[in-house]
Amino acid sequence: MQTLLHLFTNQLQDAYSGETQLVKALPAMIEAASSEELKTVFREHLEETKNQVKRLQEVAQRINVSVEGNTCEAMQGLIVEGQEMIGMQAEPHVKDAGLIASAQKVEHYEMATYGCLCTWAEELDLTDVQHILHDTLEEEKRADARLTQLADQRINTLARR
Repeated sequence: MQTLLHLFTNQLQDAYSGETQLVKALPAMIEAASSEELKTVFREHLEETKNQVKRLQEVAQRINVSVEGNTCEAMQGLIVEGQEMIGMQAEPHVKDAGLIASAQKVEHYEMATYGCLCTWAEELDLTDVQHILHDTLEEEKRADARLTQLADQRINTLARR
């Protein structure tokens, strides 16, 4: 990497790869969840993720780069962990607690990614792009908060029994 713009582009491609992988992985998590509330959170986040993919395409178009070119290995690993939770032989609420944990790992990774992208966009004077990326960062924070609330108020208590 020679410049911050090169790093920004590289990580934008990484984010795009991660989000497209997540679009493919979320339906299995929806199916594996036993809690209707958790299924709803996953369904809603799937729709948000599809919009996030479009936003990344828009960002790339605005700065005249391709979103293709990277494979997000971190997201691949997180998805494998999620698949392990899906395949886990456990009581339904215990599996739901594991699915929430897997989903939150993804959200925390995405929050870190979008936080860096927002900071770099600001440093690069890409204000319009920074605002687009900030919208996604806020969605990731809200998804994480919803998962935490669901775990704390319902799923973890049911899993403990």
